[in-house]
Amino acid sequence: MTQIKATNVVWHEGHVERAGREKLLGQKGCTIWLTGLPSSGKSTIGFSLEHVLVQQGRMAYVLDGDNIRHGLNKNLGFSAEDRAENIRRIGEVAKLFADAGIITITSFVSPYRADRDLVRKLHAESKPALPFFEIFVDTPVELCEERDPKGLYKKARAGEIKNFTGVSDPYEAPTRPELDLKTADMKPEECVATLASPLHKPGLTHNLTKLSVRFAFRPGTSLGKARTQAGRVSCGKMVSRGDPSSWTPPGPVCSCASRTRATPRPGRCSTTFTAPCSSAMPGHAA
Repeated sequence: MTQIKATNVVWHEGHVERAGREKLLGQKGCTIWLTGLPSSGKSTIGFSLEHVLVQQGRMAYVLDGDNIRHGLNKNLGFSAEDRAENIRRIGEVAKLFADAGIITITSFVSPYRADRDLVRKLHAESKPALPFFEIFVDTPVELCEERDPKGLYKKARAGEIKNFTGVSDPYEAPTRPELDLKTADMKPEECVATLASPLHKPGLTHNLTKLSVRFAFRPGTSLGKARTQAGRVSCGKMVSRGDPSSWTPPGPVCSCASRTRATPRPGRCSTTFTAPCSSAMPGHAA
């Protein structure tokens, strides 16, 4: 339990309501919480989804576990207490981002169910409640260890890293996530498409039901080739080589080609897809 040390503080209401920010951005904020074992693919999927949304003129931002520990949470370790504080802090930050109207994508191992439930509660208690999606990046530990792009599993097995989730620390899988991405059976572009589908719920984001799903990976390619195509925007040691913003994602993988031209706004894609999709691909109407 976090010790409350702040006293004599009063919440100061601003003059701009959430609805005003939503109208300005043309969307409603939410939090998409990616959880899973180390090397399960959370960061790769999260940054790819951000790429897709920004390409479509949506305000989106990834809060990544390693990146956050370079600054805001650099004073926290990996004990159960520090992990809880790590998630509490980022949960509060994600809530603020979502309240600002940003589609907020978090990529954290977040191994303890109680910590994730606390973040969900923070969003639910906002007035009005903020949409929160818990996404289980469901990758078997054997596959995570086989990938191991940072060599952390190898170090943990050798005893060089303590409190490593999946080796010496437990991971409590979600019991009722909004989405369960079984990455061992899915291509990266399928994960992004499936992950995009909650954004199509009526009332969540303005006009997102017409948002075309354009992937940061070309269909049928391996993960390694996909990373190269996307300008190596994935996590770990696959650091950026080239400007990913200069690479234009391919069109939708589904077979629906009926398009209607919309009046473009500055910085927004001028094409929307309104015809039903015949391929029943996740994220499209069947």
